[in-house]
Amino acid sequence: MKRLAHGTFVLLAIFALILSGCENTASTVDDPADLVLLNGKIVTVDEKETEAQALAVKGDKIVAVGTDEEIQKYVGPETEKIDLEGRLAIPGFNEGHGHFMGIGNAKMILDLTTPKNWDEIVAMVGEAAKKAKPGEWITGRGWHQDKWDKKPEPAVEGLPVHDKLSEVSPDNPVILTHASGHGSFANAKAMELANIDSSTKDPAGGEILRDAEGNPTGFVRETAQGLVSSANIGPATDEERDANMREAAELAAKEVLENGITTFHDAGSSYGVVEFLRKLVDEGKMPVRLWMMIRDSNENHEKNLASTRVIGHGNNMLTVRAIKLSIDGALGSRGAWLLEPYSDAPELSGLNLIPIESAKKTAELAVANDYQLCIHAIGDRANREVLDIFEEAYKANEDKKDLRWRIEHAQHLHPDDIPRFGKLGVIASMQGVHCTSDGTWVPDRLGDKRSEEGAYVWQKLMQSGALVTNGTDAPVEDVSPIASYYSTVSRKLNDGSVFYPDQKMSRMEALRSYTINVAKSGFEEEIKGSLEPGKLADIVVLSKDILTVPEDEIPSTEVLYTIVGGKIAYRKQ
Repeated sequence: MKRLAHGTFVLLAIFALILSGCENTASTVDDPADLVLLNGKIVTVDEKETEAQALAVKGDKIVAVGTDEEIQKYVGPETEKIDLEGRLAIPGFNEGHGHFMGIGNAKMILDLTTPKNWDEIVAMVGEAAKKAKPGEWITGRGWHQDKWDKKPEPAVEGLPVHDKLSEVSPDNPVILTHASGHGSFANAKAMELANIDSSTKDPAGGEILRDAEGNPTGFVRETAQGLVSSANIGPATDEERDANMREAAELAAKEVLENGITTFHDAGSSYGVVEFLRKLVDEGKMPVRLWMMIRDSNENHEKNLASTRVIGHGNNMLTVRAIKLSIDGALGSRGAWLLEPYSDAPELSGLNLIPIESAKKTAELAVANDYQLCIHAIGDRANREVLDIFEEAYKANEDKKDLRWRIEHAQHLHPDDIPRFGKLGVIASMQGVHCTSDGTWVPDRLGDKRSEEGAYVWQKLMQSGALVTNGTDAPVEDVSPIASYYSTVSRKLNDGSVFYPDQKMSRMEALRSYTINVAKSGFEEEIKGSLEPGKLADIVVLSKDILTVPEDEIPSTEVLYTIVGGKIAYRKQ
């Protein structure tokens, strides 16, 4: 009898297992997942910082996160399976501040990030001039005088003069944009077409750099760039312009997806560009999610803000709900607006690019039309002025409790202003890679004391209660989130030194700054930024675990998969 009882027990157990298997099979038949990720380390970046092995996707959303065993029940005959082989999967990177069309456009002109000095740039332009038709514009972007291996001779403010450039391109106008985008260098032909000579007055918010005799050197700072760019009319016909923009958008999307970015915060485009990108979304030709800031005149805002605002257009591929302004320039070109003069140029304190009253008017329009206001401010004077504008607007609209206005860059702050970010609820939309890219020369511009007190002070801002986000400002820097993440956790400069290490982020803080924090900065935390059931299935799979590998291995990490809305948008071959 004992043997019979034992045998009966075994049979019942087997029968129960069979029934369990049938139930799982029925579940997968009834409602199988379209995609499952198995056998990995999935860091969800939710409030509990949950780790899992696997997740399941149905349509464009995550339906389950858990163990391999738990997710197996979502596997049906048609389910696509990705074996992560133990690798890290995280929410898709959210680029917090970049220039989408600028990335594509930069790939269609001379890449000036690689030349080591001014002479190499001149040689590059000379080769381009040999191939160009007379009168054809030669354009390039990416040079930075503080990163050259030797100083140009002759020079004004450490910047070259145009003579050598003009000699190699006498029949072609040339405009070469600084890496920051806040200055450009023109040759004689370009200045001739722009009517720039010794008698030309500086425009408001800009400067034509001159030599000791008052002659233009070729460098135009901030708004003065418009004098030259307006002379370059670009493609002649609507068809050519459309083709040019489509190529730039395609190149940008490809670059962004290859770097694991699933949402891109575009930091300032005109109404025309916004409409063009909306058209691409409607055509199904935009594979990355765009969150856009409009950069245009107050006059155009009054006419167009209300009709342009969209949230989650095209199945969450396009959101337009922010306005972009630039209150000052960049530190590298000495256009950042400072409370005290530059340490390496005592005659300069930077530039205010737009009247404060105009910015206040924009703030009124933003509130009236339910737009976020995102203002570029790099210098400590610029940041203080913007905080004042925000505080005044908040007090005038006390019924608006959650505006989430942003300061883009917030690179150099006066110690007195750091607590104001947290107190006011102002988002610091920053770029980790700027710290290490600029760190070698920031003390030259600001001096050691100002640099330590207020330059790229991520921890101080977070301790104030402010939300800090991450990005690259591409094409100012490479669009790689891995590179910016590494800068954020290491603050390591090219010479091996560390830029004020007490302001480093932890690895999880840095990951949040590139995912859920950016989502929050755009009112999108309910649909993206973490890997949770019900949220969009925007996922990136990495070759290395950037949360645990030795720090110096982080930069060699590769993106293996970029998944947007449950679809594999990029797969490393």
